[in-house]
Formats: sequence, structure tokens, C-alpha cells
Amino acid sequence: MSRFNLAWLIAVPLAMLAGVSLSFTAPSRPHDKEYKLVRTLVDVLAEVDQHFVRPLTDEQREKLVEDMINGGLDHLDPYSQYLNADEYRQFEAQTEGNFAGIGIHLGVDPRTGLLMVISPMVGTPAHEAGILAGDIIVKIDDKPTEGMHMNEAIRLIQGDPGTKIRLTVVHEATRQTDTYTITRAMISVPTVLGLNRRADDPKEFDWFADRSNGIGYIRIVQFTEHTADDLKRAVERLGGEGLRALVIDLRDNPGGLLKSAVEVSDLFLTQGTIVSIKDRNGNGDTKTAKADGTVFEPAAEHPIAILVNKNSASAAEIVSAALQDNHRAVIVGERSYGKGSVQKLIKLGRPGDPPTALKLTTDTYWRPSGANIHRHPDMKDTDEWGVKPNPGFEIPMTDAERLEYLRYKRNKDIVRRDKPKEPEKPYADKALDKAVEYLKGELNKQ
Repeated sequence: MSRFNLAWLIAVPLAMLAGVSLSFTAPSRPHDKEYKLVRTLVDVLAEVDQHFVRPLTDEQREKLVEDMINGGLDHLDPYSQYLNADEYRQFEAQTEGNFAGIGIHLGVDPRTGLLMVISPMVGTPAHEAGILAGDIIVKIDDKPTEGMHMNEAIRLIQGDPGTKIRLTVVHEATRQTDTYTITRAMISVPTVLGLNRRADDPKEFDWFADRSNGIGYIRIVQFTEHTADDLKRAVERLGGEGLRALVIDLRDNPGGLLKSAVEVSDLFLTQGTIVSIKDRNGNGDTKTAKADGTVFEPAAEHPIAILVNKNSASAAEIVSAALQDNHRAVIVGERSYGKGSVQKLIKLGRPGDPPTALKLTTDTYWRPSGANIHRHPDMKDTDEWGVKPNPGFEIPMTDAERLEYLRYKRNKDIVRRDKPKEPEKPYADKALDKAVEYLKGELNKQ
């Protein structure tokens, strides 16, 4: 007899595919649509188990069910995913800022549907190997990625510390193809960084873009559970060093936790809407700012500029839109990525089972103004999506300029044991220069 039966199948979270909650007994209405959907899957699995040319192992059965779930979710959107026990542990570790891997944020190129590096994480194996934001991943080891779901790519890239992986990428700016052999490691990434590493202590940063005018600089590389607390400490520390205005750099920030984005926005707002979250029926929740805990006040005397580019996504867009719509900051740079969907983590399984989860897109988020953020596949540049720079603060980049910026950013983040053999070419950061120019003008009005 096949090992697949209805009770076994429901023991794994396949019932979630039908969008219903099923008990471990047959439904009271055996002919309803939900039961038929589950019954069909059970029948297919049973036939495979009984008649496939080779007997299936338990591991193969589990993998088959997982692939069926994720294959179905793949047709919904690129972000929904079933997480087995190992993937669930790694996901939780990553949101805390600690996980095993090579240190890249993956996305999907909206123009081509190909796997794309949103950003390498500072100081990680991928970052130090030379992986750049915007790189298209064409092979993972020897496996082509065309048609590969992001969940499968994540599974292949993650692994035990000390093991190696080969990534073949096409660089966005040059279209050059390179293959990198990278050693996986435990990743513990600080998310709040300064401008440049100090010459006297490369592990520390200089936190001012213009010290003489008190213009600070803080870069947020992703939003984790600790980001808001780390940011608050940084702002308060700089306040004791004469901070008067602030540049917040969210370029190449792929996002992170919604909760973290709300907390970061709330640090700089005393009132007003931060973001609205809506389900498919238009119902949801509105996050509003509180006066308690606000830093960098009064706002009229402490201007803020936020830097974004086309790889600023998700939580980075929430913060940018919240501070822009509430007139707390100007946005400088390029139009952002346009990811305005929310994934909820739904824990699955029974008590005593290894924890698994369903990461499911359940909501969209909307700007305080009510405007849309999410860029759907059929949207054009003239449609409403993402976060645009304020008028007069657009800093478009050519492919050559983007490559130069990415190399500059990567090089300045590397903690070097020795000085580089050749002096590094000075880099003119037009977006940062524009932000500093604006902030100096605002300070001069006081």
C-alpha cells in the first residue's frame, strides 16, 4: 500500500494550498471543492509512490511534497514559499541578523524574470569575493538558473559553513560574465554603518559627511530586529558630537522586517501615518507614529535627506515614503525598486514536530498619501509605483556610473589588513553631494 494517504498528506502543510484549515479527519462534506483539490494531490502522490520506476525513499517523498507546494506557490508570486525545518531555522536566524550562507540578498529582475543580486551584505564572503548589486545569477555551481524559483536558488546557495559554492554571474553594467568560488560562513551583519572606515581603526567608521557643518551620514543595509535600536544609539551618539543634519543612505537596501521599518520611521516622526497594510479585501491596519521615543528633534532645526536607488526595496521604501509624505525628509537619487507586498510567516505542524512554516504574501502596503508602492509585472514607468526623488533631486546613473559606484562602495566596506598596492581612485558621489548641498542650505536658513 502506498505511504501516501489523506491523513499523512495533511500532516504536512499541503492543506494550506487550498487556503483552508483542515483537521486530521476527513471533511464533513467530502465532495466540496477543497476536499477534491486535496484528494487529487493525494491520488497523484499515491500513484507516484506505487508505480514510479524506482521506489521512493522517505527523503524523496518529503522533497516531492515540498516541491509540489513551492511549485504551486511559484505561480502566485516570487515571494511565497513553504519552509521546511532547516529553511525555517535559517529564515529566523537571518531576520535576527545571523545565518549561514554567503551573504547576498536575492531578488528577481522585473524586466527579465531572472535571479538578481539586490545587494551583497557588507563584510560577507560574497561581498569580499566581488559580487555586486545588480548581478544576474546565471549558474549556481553547474546548475543553470533560467526558470529557477528564488526559493530553489536560496536552498542551493545556503549550506554549512566551510563548504564552497560557485556562482556564475553577469555584471549589470559591463555584461561581463564571471564565475566566483565562495566559501560559506556564518553571517552576522551589522545593519547600521557609517560613511568610510577610519584610517586609524579600519573596524570603525567616520559618521559625518560634513563634520564642519554637523551633517551626519548613516547607512542602513537591511532591516532586522536590531536595526531601530542600533540606529537610535548611533543618532544619539552623533548628537553628542555636534550632529545638526542627517543623510540616511538606503541605496541597495533590499528591505527586511516590516516591524523594523515602522520602528525606524517612528524614530523620526512624532505623528502621522507611517504605512497602511491592506489585505485582498482592502481591510487592514494603519501604523502611526508616536511622539514618545522620537529622536533628532525639533524637526525644523534638524533636516534629513534620504538616498535611494533602483535597488532600494520593501522596508526601505516604507521608510522613504513615510518620511517623504510626512515632510520629514527629501528623497535624493533614483526611483526605488517597487516591492509593496507583505509576507506573513505562518507556523505549521503539530506539537512535537520539527517547526515548519508558510511564508505567504497576504497584504500590500501603501504610502501615507495612499499611493501605491508595488510594481506589478505589467506596470510601465509612467504608472504609480515605488518612491521617486523629490523634484529637482533626481540623480540618474548610467551603467558605467553604477559600476563605478558599486566598486567604490564595495572597496570602502572592506576591512583591509594592509594598505592597497595602488591608491584608490577618488569617487564623486553625486547623490550624496546633492544631499549635503541641500542640508547645508537648510541649516543656513536657521
